[in-house]
Amino acid sequence: MARVLVAMSGGVDSSVAAYLLKMAGHQCVGVTMRLFDNALLGLAGESTCCSADDVEDARSVCAGLDIPFVALDLSADFRRCVIDKFVREYERGATPNPCIDCNRFMKFAALLRYADTVGCDYVATGHYVRKLDTPSGPALYKAADAGKDQSYVLAELTPAQLDRALFPLGELQKGEVRDIAAARGFVNARKRESQDICFVPDGDYLRFMERYTGKKSVPGDLIDEAGRVLGAHRGAAGYTVGQRRGLGIAADRPLYVKCKDMEKNTVTVTYEEGLYARSCLVTDMNWLIEPSLPLRCAAKTRYRQTERPCEVRQKGELTQLLFDEPQRAVTPGQAAVLYDGERVLGGGTIVRAGA
Repeated sequence: MARVLVAMSGGVDSSVAAYLLKMAGHQCVGVTMRLFDNALLGLAGESTCCSADDVEDARSVCAGLDIPFVALDLSADFRRCVIDKFVREYERGATPNPCIDCNRFMKFAALLRYADTVGCDYVATGHYVRKLDTPSGPALYKAADAGKDQSYVLAELTPAQLDRALFPLGELQKGEVRDIAAARGFVNARKRESQDICFVPDGDYLRFMERYTGKKSVPGDLIDEAGRVLGAHRGAAGYTVGQRRGLGIAADRPLYVKCKDMEKNTVTVTYEEGLYARSCLVTDMNWLIEPSLPLRCAAKTRYRQTERPCEVRQKGELTQLLFDEPQRAVTPGQAAVLYDGERVLGGGTIVRAGA
């Protein structure tokens, strides 16, 4: 049996993960990451995670399981690796996914470093994914519960990180996890799940960046694809490709954000049909296989999306995805994740659509 550092968020999933590992005979250590301070970020009240209540819920579960517990202050790492990058990407016109960076740089980098200091062999989380052994080594697969699958946000783990990761919930359904927690009397058995970015609980990214950086957003023009001014935006960083709400433009048909020009401070809008692209370019590609390009597989460019057939090619230092059919609202900054059936092949960051 192994010694396992279990990342405990205070939620039901990580709590059941710790329970299952202990029941399997592993020696577990629970750890909750303190990632930021609400007052430091200008937030009133508690956030959707990392709160004092979350820490106490995790501590309570560990006490009930009779395993050691530690609250680890990783706020400096989180600010540098996740929040600062989030702000930089929005300021340059992209729409980042900070959950991917948190998994890669915090749960499976910072925690692995800490695991080494306390003699732990693995880091375990409550993610809904499966890690399976193959002739070429560990592989990442979709979860048994298709509705809860989180493989998209773990596709940028390095092979070395995956090798030392454990995902006890991969074969379970969400309902089974809650039932296990209730049967054990866990305080968080029916705890509500958050769907928000933890450090922007109200979803207003533009207001968060203004508070965080101290810089006021500069209004500019909302334009059509011919360059005609249709209205005004309150700050280009606050808009994302495919956005419909909040444009404030009267039109004969719904309009959507197509792209942004941060230098000119314009946001271009289009009709629905103008959102589609047959290809995209991807940077920082993280492969979980030894690729032989060109490669036929499937890919998805957003978390809540079904992957679509495509061909993967190398284009200079970038990776190009050529889809069999046009894809809607392919967004710079989001992840493109590649699949062969249930298996995750790798993932990277979209830099441009239609390339």
